[in-house]
Amino acid sequence: MLEIINLTKIYDDGTVALKNVSFTVPDGEFLVVIGLSGSGKSTLLRCINRLIEPTEGRLIWNGQDITHIKGEELRYVRREIGMIFQHFNLVRRSSVMKNVMSGRLGYSKTISSMLGKFPEKDREKARRIIDRLDIEDQIHKRADELSGGQQQRVGIARALMQDPKMILADEPVASLDPVLAHSILMNLEKLNQEDKLTVICSLHYLDLVQRYASRVIGLREGEIVYHGSKEDIRAVTDEEFKNIYGQEAERVGGSLEGSLG
Repeated sequence: MLEIINLTKIYDDGTVALKNVSFTVPDGEFLVVIGLSGSGKSTLLRCINRLIEPTEGRLIWNGQDITHIKGEELRYVRREIGMIFQHFNLVRRSSVMKNVMSGRLGYSKTISSMLGKFPEKDREKARRIIDRLDIEDQIHKRADELSGGQQQRVGIARALMQDPKMILADEPVASLDPVLAHSILMNLEKLNQEDKLTVICSLHYLDLVQRYASRVIGLREGEIVYHGSKEDIRAVTDEEFKNIYGQEAERVGGSLEGSLG
Protein backbone atom coordinates (compact mmCIF):
# COMPACT_ATOMS: atom_id res chain seq x y z
CA MET A 1 0.00 0.00 0.00
CA LEU A 2 1.11 3.53 -0.77
CA GLU A 3 0.26 6.40 1.57
CA ILE A 4 0.83 10.00 0.52
CA ILE A 5 0.55 12.43 3.40
CA ASN A 6 0.46 16.23 2.95
CA LEU A 7 2.84 16.05 -0.01
CA THR A 8 4.11 19.44 -1.16
CA LYS A 9 6.63 20.28 -3.89
CA ILE A 10 7.91 23.80 -4.43
CA TYR A 11 10.49 24.23 -7.20
CA ASP A 12 13.50 26.52 -6.91
CA ASP A 13 11.77 29.22 -8.98
CA GLY A 14 8.92 29.33 -6.45
CA THR A 15 6.43 27.28 -8.48
CA VAL A 16 4.13 25.32 -6.17
CA ALA A 17 3.61 22.07 -8.11
CA LEU A 18 1.93 20.13 -5.30
CA LYS A 19 0.18 21.48 -2.22
CA ASN A 20 -0.75 19.27 0.75
CA VAL A 21 -1.72 16.29 -1.40
CA SER A 22 -2.94 13.28 0.61
CA PHE A 23 -4.40 9.94 -0.51
CA THR A 24 -3.92 6.20 -0.12
CA VAL A 25 -3.47 3.60 -2.87
CA PRO A 26 -4.39 0.05 -1.81
CA ASP A 27 -2.52 -2.87 -3.35
CA GLY A 28 -3.88 -3.92 -6.74
CA GLU A 29 -5.65 -0.67 -7.59
CA PHE A 30 -5.66 1.00 -11.03
CA LEU A 31 -5.60 4.65 -10.01
CA VAL A 32 -5.79 7.32 -12.70
CA VAL A 33 -4.66 10.90 -12.05
CA ILE A 34 -6.28 13.53 -14.26
CA GLY A 35 -5.83 17.27 -14.72
CA LEU A 36 -4.55 19.99 -17.03
CA SER A 37 -0.93 20.30 -18.10
CA GLY A 38 0.86 21.87 -15.17
CA SER A 39 -1.64 20.54 -12.63
CA GLY A 40 1.05 18.49 -10.87
CA LYS A 41 0.47 15.00 -12.34
CA SER A 42 4.04 14.35 -13.47
CA THR A 43 5.53 15.92 -10.36
CA LEU A 44 3.37 13.64 -8.22
CA LEU A 45 4.52 10.48 -9.98
CA ARG A 46 8.16 11.54 -9.90
CA CYS A 47 7.95 12.32 -6.20
CA ILE A 48 6.58 8.84 -5.51
CA ASN A 49 9.66 7.14 -6.97
CA ARG A 50 11.93 9.94 -5.72
CA LEU A 51 13.08 11.18 -9.11
CA ILE A 52 12.00 14.50 -7.59
CA GLU A 53 12.58 15.33 -3.93
CA PRO A 54 9.41 16.42 -2.08
CA THR A 55 9.58 19.73 -0.22
CA GLU A 56 7.26 18.65 2.58
CA GLY A 57 5.07 15.69 3.49
CA ARG A 58 5.63 11.96 3.68
CA LEU A 59 5.61 8.95 1.33
CA ILE A 60 4.89 5.62 3.01
CA TRP A 61 5.43 2.51 0.87
CA ASN A 62 4.32 -0.78 2.42
CA GLY A 63 4.80 0.65 5.89
CA GLN A 64 8.22 2.19 5.20
CA ASP A 65 8.78 5.93 5.14
CA ILE A 66 10.66 6.45 1.86
CA THR A 67 10.51 10.26 1.83
CA HIS A 68 14.18 10.82 2.57
CA ILE A 69 15.88 7.48 2.00
CA LYS A 70 19.07 7.47 -0.05
CA GLY A 71 21.74 5.22 -1.51
CA GLU A 72 21.27 1.48 -1.33
CA GLU A 73 17.97 1.80 0.52
CA LEU A 74 16.50 3.98 -2.24
CA ARG A 75 17.91 1.67 -4.91
CA TYR A 76 16.13 -1.28 -3.30
CA VAL A 77 12.79 0.56 -3.11
CA ARG A 78 13.05 1.66 -6.74
CA ARG A 79 13.24 -1.99 -7.81
CA GLU A 80 9.66 -2.34 -6.60
CA ILE A 81 8.36 0.73 -8.46
CA GLY A 82 8.49 0.55 -12.26
CA MET A 83 8.23 3.76 -14.31
CA ILE A 84 6.77 4.19 -17.80
CA PHE A 85 7.30 7.52 -19.56
CA GLN A 86 5.32 9.50 -22.12
CA HIS A 87 8.27 9.69 -24.52
CA PHE A 88 9.43 6.12 -23.79
CA ASN A 89 12.94 7.09 -22.54
CA LEU A 90 14.61 4.29 -24.49
CA VAL A 91 18.20 4.17 -25.70
CA ARG A 92 17.23 4.72 -29.32
CA ARG A 93 20.34 3.16 -30.89
CA SER A 94 20.20 0.06 -28.71
CA SER A 95 18.21 -3.07 -29.47
CA VAL A 96 14.89 -3.97 -27.92
CA MET A 97 16.65 -6.69 -25.91
CA LYS A 98 19.27 -4.31 -24.51
CA ASN A 99 16.62 -1.76 -23.55
CA VAL A 100 14.55 -4.39 -21.78
CA MET A 101 17.59 -5.85 -20.00
CA SER A 102 18.42 -2.44 -18.57
CA GLY A 103 15.51 -3.01 -16.19
CA ARG A 104 17.78 -5.46 -14.30
CA LEU A 105 20.51 -2.92 -13.57
CA GLY A 106 19.02 -2.20 -10.15
CA TYR A 107 19.78 -5.78 -9.14
CA SER A 108 23.47 -5.85 -9.99
CA LYS A 109 26.58 -3.83 -9.27
CA THR A 110 28.88 -5.89 -11.45
CA ILE A 111 30.92 -4.38 -14.27
CA SER A 112 29.64 -7.09 -16.62
CA SER A 113 26.04 -5.95 -16.12
CA MET A 114 27.04 -2.33 -16.70
CA LEU A 115 28.54 -3.50 -20.01
CA GLY A 116 25.34 -5.30 -20.97
CA LYS A 117 26.41 -8.82 -20.01
CA PHE A 118 23.64 -10.34 -17.92
CA PRO A 119 23.11 -13.89 -16.61
CA GLU A 120 21.24 -16.25 -18.95
CA LYS A 121 18.36 -16.52 -16.45
CA ASP A 122 17.80 -12.77 -16.82
CA ARG A 123 17.90 -13.01 -20.60
CA GLU A 124 15.36 -15.82 -20.52
CA LYS A 125 13.15 -13.70 -18.28
CA ALA A 126 13.40 -10.84 -20.79
CA ARG A 127 12.41 -13.17 -23.65
CA ARG A 128 9.30 -14.27 -21.77
CA ILE A 129 8.27 -10.69 -21.05
CA ILE A 130 8.93 -9.58 -24.63
CA ASP A 131 6.86 -12.50 -25.90
CA ARG A 132 4.04 -11.64 -23.50
CA LEU A 133 3.91 -8.10 -24.88
CA ASP A 134 3.81 -9.33 -28.51
CA ILE A 135 7.07 -7.72 -29.60
CA GLU A 136 9.11 -10.90 -29.93
CA ASP A 137 9.58 -10.28 -33.67
CA GLN A 138 11.20 -6.91 -32.85
CA ILE A 139 13.71 -8.23 -30.32
CA HIS A 140 16.87 -7.52 -32.35
CA LYS A 141 15.72 -4.21 -33.88
CA ARG A 142 16.94 -0.85 -32.67
CA ALA A 143 14.45 1.09 -30.58
CA ASP A 144 14.34 3.91 -33.12
CA GLU A 145 13.13 1.48 -35.79
CA LEU A 146 9.92 0.76 -33.87
CA SER A 147 6.51 2.42 -33.96
CA GLY A 148 5.38 4.47 -30.97
CA GLY A 149 3.17 1.67 -29.68
CA GLN A 150 6.01 -0.85 -29.97
CA GLN A 151 8.39 1.49 -28.18
CA GLN A 152 5.96 1.88 -25.30
CA ARG A 153 5.67 -1.91 -25.04
CA VAL A 154 9.45 -2.01 -24.72
CA GLY A 155 9.12 0.55 -21.93
CA ILE A 156 6.60 -1.68 -20.16
CA ALA A 157 8.84 -4.72 -20.63
CA ARG A 158 11.80 -2.83 -19.16
CA ALA A 159 9.71 -1.92 -16.10
CA LEU A 160 8.59 -5.54 -15.67
CA MET A 161 12.21 -6.69 -15.59
CA GLN A 162 12.43 -5.00 -12.18
CA ASP A 163 9.82 -7.39 -10.73
CA PRO A 164 7.85 -4.35 -9.57
CA LYS A 165 4.97 -4.30 -7.14
CA MET A 166 3.71 -0.99 -8.54
CA ILE A 167 3.94 0.71 -11.93
CA LEU A 168 3.84 4.48 -12.40
CA ALA A 169 2.79 5.48 -15.93
CA ASP A 170 3.25 9.16 -16.76
CA GLU A 171 0.96 10.01 -19.70
CA PRO A 172 1.90 6.69 -21.36
CA VAL A 173 -0.42 7.14 -24.36
CA ALA A 174 -0.27 10.90 -24.93
CA SER A 175 1.80 10.53 -28.11
CA LEU A 176 -0.20 7.58 -29.51
CA ASP A 177 -3.30 7.41 -31.69
CA PRO A 178 -6.55 6.12 -30.08
CA VAL A 179 -6.18 2.50 -31.24
CA LEU A 180 -2.64 2.23 -29.90
CA ALA A 181 -3.65 4.05 -26.74
CA HIS A 182 -6.21 1.36 -25.94
CA SER A 183 -3.67 -1.33 -26.76
CA ILE A 184 -1.13 0.03 -24.28
CA LEU A 185 -3.72 0.58 -21.55
CA MET A 186 -5.08 -2.92 -22.09
CA ASN A 187 -1.56 -4.22 -21.43
CA LEU A 188 -1.43 -2.26 -18.18
CA GLU A 189 -4.91 -3.45 -17.26
CA LYS A 190 -3.85 -7.05 -17.85
CA LEU A 191 -0.84 -6.64 -15.57
CA ASN A 192 -3.07 -5.03 -12.96
CA GLN A 193 -5.65 -7.79 -13.04
CA GLU A 194 -3.53 -10.88 -13.71
CA ASP A 195 -0.33 -9.98 -11.86
CA LYS A 196 -2.07 -7.88 -9.19
CA LEU A 197 0.28 -4.99 -9.90
CA THR A 198 -0.76 -1.63 -8.52
CA VAL A 199 -0.93 0.93 -11.35
CA ILE A 200 -0.92 4.72 -10.99
CA CYS A 201 -1.43 6.29 -14.40
CA SER A 202 -1.86 9.91 -15.48
CA LEU A 203 -4.29 10.44 -18.36
CA HIS A 204 -6.36 13.28 -19.76
CA TYR A 205 -8.95 11.75 -22.11
CA LEU A 206 -12.16 10.96 -20.25
CA ASP A 207 -13.10 8.01 -22.44
CA LEU A 208 -9.85 6.27 -21.48
CA VAL A 209 -10.22 7.24 -17.82
CA GLN A 210 -13.77 5.91 -17.69
CA ARG A 211 -12.74 2.64 -19.37
CA TYR A 212 -9.65 1.71 -17.33
CA ALA A 213 -9.65 3.44 -13.94
CA SER A 214 -10.80 1.74 -10.77
CA ARG A 215 -10.47 5.09 -8.99
CA VAL A 216 -9.71 8.65 -10.09
CA ILE A 217 -8.00 11.64 -8.52
CA GLY A 218 -8.25 15.07 -10.16
CA LEU A 219 -5.50 17.66 -9.68
CA ARG A 220 -5.75 21.36 -10.34
CA GLU A 221 -2.90 23.75 -9.57
CA GLY A 222 -1.27 21.12 -7.39
CA GLU A 223 -4.28 20.36 -5.21
CA ILE A 224 -6.77 17.49 -5.23
CA VAL A 225 -10.10 18.82 -6.49
CA TYR A 226 -11.76 15.50 -7.38
CA HIS A 227 -11.77 12.02 -5.90
CA GLY A 228 -14.08 9.34 -7.25
CA SER A 229 -14.66 5.70 -8.08
CA LYS A 230 -15.09 4.17 -11.53
CA GLU A 231 -18.82 4.71 -11.18
CA ASP A 232 -18.34 8.32 -10.09
CA ILE A 233 -16.15 9.28 -13.05
CA ARG A 234 -18.60 7.67 -15.48
CA ALA A 235 -21.29 9.94 -14.08
CA VAL A 236 -19.12 13.06 -13.70
CA THR A 237 -21.18 16.24 -13.83
CA ASP A 238 -20.37 19.32 -15.89
CA GLU A 239 -19.69 21.20 -12.65
CA GLU A 240 -17.18 18.57 -11.50
CA PHE A 241 -15.60 18.51 -14.95
CA LYS A 242 -15.11 22.29 -15.01
CA ASN A 243 -13.77 22.24 -11.44
CA ILE A 244 -10.96 19.97 -12.67
CA TYR A 245 -10.30 21.47 -16.11
CA GLY A 246 -11.51 25.06 -15.80
CA GLN A 247 -14.59 26.93 -16.94
CA GLU A 248 -13.37 27.12 -20.55
CA ALA A 249 -13.19 23.33 -20.94
CA GLU A 250 -15.85 21.53 -22.95
CA ARG A 251 -16.78 17.87 -22.98
CA VAL A 252 -16.85 16.43 -26.49
CA GLY A 253 -17.81 12.78 -26.91
CA GLY A 254 -16.31 11.78 -23.60
CA SER A 255 -13.02 13.51 -24.40
CA LEU A 256 -11.64 16.95 -23.71
CA GLU A 257 -11.62 19.86 -26.08
CA GLY A 258 -8.72 22.27 -26.20
CA SER A 259 -5.11 22.10 -25.09
CA LEU A 260 -5.54 20.12 -21.90
CA GLY A 261 -2.40 17.88 -21.97
